[in-house]
Amino acid sequence: MKSTIIFILWVVMIILWNFGVPHAEPWQDVAVAIILSLLVNFLKK
Repeated sequence: MKSTIIFILWVVMIILWNFGVPHAEPWQDVAVAIILSLLVNFLKK
């Protein structure tokens, strides 16, 4: 159950990033992906 909630949270954050910052540079997308990945790994512990 916890992993499902974390996955849904991750998807929501990705959607918010993509729609909230539509003109982001590719390096910004990579930086946000890394940050979100670290956040998800932290939440899984």
